[in-house]
Amino acid sequence: MTAAGPVAATGPADDPYGTAALRSAVLAAWAASPARFREDANAEEDLARGGYRDRVLVELAQNAADAAARSGERGRLLLRLADDGLVAANTGVPLDRAGVEALSALRASAKRDHDPLSTAGRFGVGFAAVRAVADEVRVASGAGAVGWSLAATRAAVADVPALAGEVARRGDALPVLRLPAPAVATVPDGYATAVFLPLRDGAAEALVRSLLAALGDALLLSLPALSEVVVEADGVRRVLSAEPDGDDVVIRDDDRATRWRRVSARGPLDASLLSDRPVEERARAVWAVTVAVPVDEADRPTPLPEDLPRMLHAPTPTDEPLSLPALVIASVPLEPTRRRSAPGPLRDFVLDRAGDAYAGLVAGLPADRTVLDLVPPALAVEPVDARIGAAALERLSTAPWLLAARSSEGRSGEPPDDPPGDRLRPDTAVTVPAARGASRPAVLAEVVADLVDPAWWGHPALRRLGVAELDLAEVLDVLASRQAAPAWWRGLYAALDGADPEALAGLPVPLADGRVVRGARGTFLPSNGLPLPPEAARLLGLRLVDPAAAHVLLARLGADEADPGRLLGAPSVVAAVAAAGPDDDLETLAASVLGLVAAGAARAQEHPWLAELPLRDADGEPAPAGELVLPGSAAAQVFDPEAAVPVAADLVSRWGVEVLTRVGVLATFGLLRDADVPLDGTAEHDLDDEASWVDDVRRGLPLDTVPPVLAELAAVRDLDVVRADAWPQALRMLEADPALRAAVVGPAFALVAGRRVAVPTYAGWWIARHARLDARPPNTLRAADSDQALAGLYDAVELPGVSAALLAAVGVRTALGPELAADLVARLADPEHEVSAVSLVRLLVAVAGADPEAVPPPEAVRVPDGDRTRVVPASDAVVVDAPYWLQLDLPAPLPLPASAAPAVADLLDLPMASEVVDAAPPPGDHAAVPTSVSGLLPAAPRDYVEHDELLVAGREVDWWVHGGEVHAATLEGLARGLAWVAGRWDARFAVAEVLRDPARGPALAAEELWSPS
Repeated sequence: MTAAGPVAATGPADDPYGTAALRSAVLAAWAASPARFREDANAEEDLARGGYRDRVLVELAQNAADAAARSGERGRLLLRLADDGLVAANTGVPLDRAGVEALSALRASAKRDHDPLSTAGRFGVGFAAVRAVADEVRVASGAGAVGWSLAATRAAVADVPALAGEVARRGDALPVLRLPAPAVATVPDGYATAVFLPLRDGAAEALVRSLLAALGDALLLSLPALSEVVVEADGVRRVLSAEPDGDDVVIRDDDRATRWRRVSARGPLDASLLSDRPVEERARAVWAVTVAVPVDEADRPTPLPEDLPRMLHAPTPTDEPLSLPALVIASVPLEPTRRRSAPGPLRDFVLDRAGDAYAGLVAGLPADRTVLDLVPPALAVEPVDARIGAAALERLSTAPWLLAARSSEGRSGEPPDDPPGDRLRPDTAVTVPAARGASRPAVLAEVVADLVDPAWWGHPALRRLGVAELDLAEVLDVLASRQAAPAWWRGLYAALDGADPEALAGLPVPLADGRVVRGARGTFLPSNGLPLPPEAARLLGLRLVDPAAAHVLLARLGADEADPGRLLGAPSVVAAVAAAGPDDDLETLAASVLGLVAAGAARAQEHPWLAELPLRDADGEPAPAGELVLPGSAAAQVFDPEAAVPVAADLVSRWGVEVLTRVGVLATFGLLRDADVPLDGTAEHDLDDEASWVDDVRRGLPLDTVPPVLAELAAVRDLDVVRADAWPQALRMLEADPALRAAVVGPAFALVAGRRVAVPTYAGWWIARHARLDARPPNTLRAADSDQALAGLYDAVELPGVSAALLAAVGVRTALGPELAADLVARLADPEHEVSAVSLVRLLVAVAGADPEAVPPPEAVRVPDGDRTRVVPASDAVVVDAPYWLQLDLPAPLPLPASAAPAVADLLDLPMASEVVDAAPPPGDHAAVPTSVSGLLPAAPRDYVEHDELLVAGREVDWWVHGGEVHAATLEGLARGLAWVAGRWDARFAVAEVLRDPARGPALAAEELWSPS
């Protein structure tokens, strides 16, 4: 692009602006001082390439605004991009001679004497921005046209020899705008002045296009003297316009319209603020600020347009970044580049005024939470931004503009219209963040002064404004002293439902008895049909919520439903029963607790403390329920009347058997249950002789560094109050009740070193040691149907209706087993008992597996004596494990099966015969066993050792077995030896007959088919 826009070539122009004189003066100055030429060239180049490199449109718009302001009318600006360059045409006062002189000078504005509040230009350097895009400039106005060009400047200085060297050195970087000349150009219709810029090259065109595209609302807002900017490029026409509307201005960009809310302020400057400013700037002793934000149809602020520069305007954009969500225009002092503000007291003063204006704008907007988005951020890196923000925050913190909470709502459920003046100062306002989630937190306004509308709570701007955050607990402290009807409290709970539950922990709660307590936890919500009047609730320490105040919020905060089971579990009820004394109203206490028990299903097993409830006995005296019995019950028949007194008859009539037994009145034995009971002596359950039982259990368990634990304790109570003569009936009672029977029979398990070990139940242990059957301990008796081998050692007891398992659990002997070892050994040593030889062997075999360490060595033992037995000193007895030993002259042999003999010898601390007798037989002749024997004894050896006379331990015997060989001196001895070695001792007589008559072998073998194998 090389030519300007619509220029009429009308021939050589006159010189209406006196440009010849200006040129002559400048050229003379340069000729006289080449340094002056160099200075002007450097200054113009600095502006074009530096501070004004991208400000050509802004500076042209600023000149248009100043021309409009001087005319007293709002101006219009045309920016037209065509093939021949850029045209900027404006209305207003036309260019005059002084204006041309100013355009041709540096830092000598022609606007010095104009109204400083109506003109934007003030430095006299803005026109230099055209040099960033053009080497030729023409301006047409009312008096004619004037131009400047690089070519004209080069031609003019070519005749000045003193400048030749500098011109050659600078190339195209010459001071073009110092040498005006008449030009030919015309102004577009409808405008007063036009600037024509033939663009230098493609880069200049690209820059202009980008600047045209970036024009937006900010230009018209910062230059209020302009009402319209028309942009024409590439056949497309774009119109931006600004129309004041009260305090607002509506900016239209073609079809888009944005309403801006503005606050402007201006005033004189104190001379002290200008003392460090240049002379001509000191003459402009006024300040002005404007702050604007876009608003919607409801006057709520909306975000800034994306294309709006987030910079301070002064009035055109600077390079001072702003974080405020608003357009801020302030007459701050600027550095020569007009890009940055000049620090100092003047700048601080104007920025503070901008902060005040910003605060005024925010405070003046309608009360809506979106206004909080305009509160300045807490941190600002740049000093200008920080200064405005701090001033705005200070003002906003003390101005009444936050919406106050309303405790009541309109009929529609929406907040009522906000009355004038219903605004709060942030520095005195409060919020209650913990109540933010409540359904209607504004109800707190009834007790909290200066409460901000809850819709505004949670916005981070409130903290920056200094709004106090009350802890909900503090509010609840105030509420606690409020005198209000229960229904009011219910409304409060409905309003606070949804708030932070932890913060509501101390919520006041009115009770049915008139008290007000803090905290829902531990209170009970009313339940239909609850058998508990308020006076009873007070006696039991129960906190029953007033029915008119009950709300689901209380349940969410820990209040329980007032059903009988939960009430009985309340600590206060337990404490009331435990603390009951003779001076208390025991009748009301008993009736209250019994009423709850009757309404629910609680039992003393679940609430052991119920057994402590004082009830009247048959004599009218108070006694714990657990020490009373029901008249005519099984318990009354077996318990000692001195220890278990009948309960008063009228209580039975009023409450019935079931309710009284639930609280522990005895109709049968009581049952105690507990889990994970440490067997270290620390657990106590008020069981008779419990410590001794624990000691006995511990003695029977493996040692471990960690004390054993009983997995579950199920103990029958009240065993110690059974009459001595009533145990047969008592055992039948235990048998008849499955739970009681299980507590006696067991099993019970202790956890030891990670293993479960069976241990005796408490009830079984106690009965075995303390009960009496026929005036004798149970462990001295045997069941009538027990093994008859026990008959000579234990007297029989017959208990119809009592199972063998229960009898065994309480110590009555019902079967043979290792567990009887210690007692059997002791009883066998007593000569008063009658025991057959067969029973003796069976008894000893039965206890062979017992632990020898658990059986004290006896001083006397029982040995066979024919088919009977006798008692001998243990030192005379010897255990024999084979029948051939009986051929020796042993003083007191104790014959036992080979499988049990060693264990019994160890158990009784007796020697085996082989240990005390040298029983090796002499050598003999080997002979074959007759084949006729094989039919009877397939396992018999094939040969044996034959003796004419067999001596063992100095005594003649018929047979012997040594080293697995049979030694025999007689036919009967051979038969016995073969039968013993073959494992068929029962066949010895048949073998002897076959040896005497081999022909009978087959017949006897056939008969042996019926013998045990």
